[in-house]
Amino acid sequence: MSTATAPANPRSRVITASLVGTTIEFYDFYAYATAAVLVFPVLFFPTGNDTTSLLSSFAVFGAAMVARPIGAVVFGHFGDKFGRKATLVASLLTMGIATFVIGLLPTYQDIGWWAALLLLILRLAQGFALGGEWSGAALVATENAPKGKRAWYGTFPQLGAPLGFIIANFLFLAINWLLPHAENPVLKSEAFLSWGWRIPFLFSAVMVVIGLWVRLKLVESDTFKKAETKGVIRKLPLATVFRHHWKQLILGTFIMLATYVLFYLMTNFTLAYGTKPASLETASAAAKAAAEATGAPFDPTKFAAQFYPGLGFGYTDFVLMQIIGVVFFGIFTLLSGPIADAIGRRKLLLWVTGVIIVFGFTFNTFLLPAADPKFTGALAQAFLVFGFMLMGATFGPMGALLPELFPTNVRYTGSAIAYNVSSILGAAVAPLIALWLWSLGDGAPWLVGLYLSAMGVLTFIALLLSPETKDHDYDDDLGVAAAVEL
Repeated sequence: MSTATAPANPRSRVITASLVGTTIEFYDFYAYATAAVLVFPVLFFPTGNDTTSLLSSFAVFGAAMVARPIGAVVFGHFGDKFGRKATLVASLLTMGIATFVIGLLPTYQDIGWWAALLLLILRLAQGFALGGEWSGAALVATENAPKGKRAWYGTFPQLGAPLGFIIANFLFLAINWLLPHAENPVLKSEAFLSWGWRIPFLFSAVMVVIGLWVRLKLVESDTFKKAETKGVIRKLPLATVFRHHWKQLILGTFIMLATYVLFYLMTNFTLAYGTKPASLETASAAAKAAAEATGAPFDPTKFAAQFYPGLGFGYTDFVLMQIIGVVFFGIFTLLSGPIADAIGRRKLLLWVTGVIIVFGFTFNTFLLPAADPKFTGALAQAFLVFGFMLMGATFGPMGALLPELFPTNVRYTGSAIAYNVSSILGAAVAPLIALWLWSLGDGAPWLVGLYLSAMGVLTFIALLLSPETKDHDYDDDLGVAAAVEL
């Protein structure tokens, strides 16, 4: 066993760099996710039918997930070959620039479908950047963690997800409140649709400057420097991963699957479902007003044929309900770390995944409108709180578990690919599948819940087949077949 030494970076710097960076990255991502439901269907995809417009918006949202594995390969290569610090700075800059430019884009009214194409390109850039961000932040946290506290340290980059969600959505709420519709609070005002929605994207520039200032102070971890000293850094980390660690890649990908599906159902799908009008009359009035505002055609007969109901909450009310749930997401993310350090990552995640499978069968219980609107709200709030509690409990340990599956010389590449390929299988298609299943159930969400349960079963099997990584020694495991140059 290696002798423990003081980490290269102080604890406060490690926690701040891993937390601040991922908070900014997830803030940027959530800003798009919120706009994808709130304004992009109207401003960039005015098809004349709200379901088709929402599907188009979600398709572009999911396109970023396809770019994430590419980002994982590129950033993972440089992170394993030259170090974590420069890679983290590059990913943050890429995400920040892409998000800022989205705030400057002309809309469909200005340049037609070119607006949607430009939005797609910038969305792909966001996904490419996020493909390298998470793994780098997780490695900064875990490679600098004291012995026995790696899962605890690994929860700090994970905490960026709930914090980014809260900041982005509070900002959208504030803008929506300051720019209300003159007649109907459920609708978006002309000022909000014209320029108000751009503010969260432009604001990201301020956050990126803060994140860069923190990350530029980092130095490489002792673990990575030891790998450099021992001469085990690979020329092609990707080839090493696929040749020697393909089993870990597959297991890591499916271990993350239920987490991703739950994550995007609790954020994107619930926002779309919760704010969708519960009656055809209300939905038709909102769609007609949106069509008139953008000059898009509106066919009431076609709209009625494709309509399916939601819960009918106003945007502000439902996002506040989501934020309450996300507070529990953050709390359980932090709580999961010490528990995973005490009993092991695998054991904790088996229990949590089992509960996620059961949770999928409760969608109709919690998410169908009741006769009393207050009771509907109470059930929906309970659903959000419990779902986000599970999200924290499953997402928190991933910051340690996925990096622990791989040795030092390919840890960035391996964990990044597993994490981001899972984003395609889970996050990229989850909103589209959920929307399709929602319509298939004529507005009832029980099929969406079954989809979550099915993905939970796949994750449960992957966990059963995976080893416990709690005692994985980073210093001793510098690289499988390290003597072989690839």
